[in-house]
Amino acid sequence: MEFSSALAVATLVAALVMAQSLGLEFHDPDGSVGPTFVLLPLIVLLALVLDVIPRAVIRADSWHTIRAAVAEVWRERWPAANLRFMVIGLIGWYVTYASVRNLKGFVPFANHQLYDRDLSRIDRAMFGGHPPAVLLHDLLGTTVAAHVLSFFYIVWIVALPASLAIALVWARRDRISSWWVTAVSVDWVIGVALNFALPTLGPIYDRPGDFAGLSETSTTALQQSMWTERLQVLADPAHTNTVQNIAAFASLHVAIATTACLVAQRAGLHRSIVWGLRAFLAITMTATVYFGWHYVSDVIAGLLLGFVGAWVGEKFAAPDQVVEPEVSELSTADLAGRSARQ
Repeated sequence: MEFSSALAVATLVAALVMAQSLGLEFHDPDGSVGPTFVLLPLIVLLALVLDVIPRAVIRADSWHTIRAAVAEVWRERWPAANLRFMVIGLIGWYVTYASVRNLKGFVPFANHQLYDRDLSRIDRAMFGGHPPAVLLHDLLGTTVAAHVLSFFYIVWIVALPASLAIALVWARRDRISSWWVTAVSVDWVIGVALNFALPTLGPIYDRPGDFAGLSETSTTALQQSMWTERLQVLADPAHTNTVQNIAAFASLHVAIATTACLVAQRAGLHRSIVWGLRAFLAITMTATVYFGWHYVSDVIAGLLLGFVGAWVGEKFAAPDQVVEPEVSELSTADLAGRSARQ
C-alpha cells in the first residue's frame, strides 16, 4: 500500500495548493448525499458484520454463546495486521478520491478553454457525419433502453465503493486488494490530469438538443443536477459548498470498468466474474455515449487509461501477507458447531 498512500498524499497536497492559489475552498465532494468519510466506513462496517456474524451464528451452540463465538471469529478473521491493511487502504483511497474530485472542480478556473467542438468533429468523422449518441437513440430507442442503461450507469456509482469493501474485507489477499485500490487511484489521478489538459463538458451539455427526446431517468436527473451545481459554483465559487464535477475527457467510468476487467482476469478470478465485468464494461461504454456524458474519444481514452491503471496497480501491488485465520473460510469449528445443533 506504500505507493497508493504516497499517491494519496501527493494528490492531497496538489489539491490544497491549487485551492490556495485559485482562492477556492477544499470541500467534501459528496456532502449533498452524505459525506463519503461517513458513508464509506459504514459500507466497510456492514461488510465486516457480514463477514463475522454468519460465521459466529454457524459456530455457536446456542444463542447464549453467540457473543463468545463473535469474539472468537473476530480474533481469527481480524488480527491487527488485517485491520491495519484495511484501514490504510480505506484512508488512502478516500484521500485520493476527495482530492481528485476537488481538483476536477478546479478545472474551469485553471483552464478556460473547452474542446467540445473538436471532439464532436472527431466523433462525427468516425460515424459518417452523424453524432454517435443519436445513432444509438435510433438503434436502441429512447424509452426502455434509457431506463435499462440508466440503471446500469447508476449501479456503477454504488458498485465502486462496494468493490472496495469486497477487496479490503473479503478478498483475504493483500495482492489483489492493494492492486485494485492502487489501480483505481491511478485511474483517478491520471484522469484528472487529462481533465486539465483537455477540458470538455460532454455532448449532453454542449448539444443538449440531441438528448431532448430521452425518457426522464435517474441519469437525466443527475445530469441536470450536475449542471445546476456547476452554474452555482461558477457564479459564486467563494460561497458554495458544492463541488462541480463536469469534465468529460477521459471517461473514468470506462477507465475503472476496464481496470476491473483486467485485474479480475490477471488475478485469476472465476470466469463468470471476468465475463460479467466485461459485459458491464460494454454496457457502461454504451450508456456513457447514449446519455451524452462522453464523446467516443473519451471512451477510447478511458479504455487506454484503464489499461494503464491496471498495469501500474500490478507493478506496485503488495505481496500476500494478510494474516489468514487459523481455520478455513467455513472452518472446522464452524462446521462442528453446526453439526452439534443438528
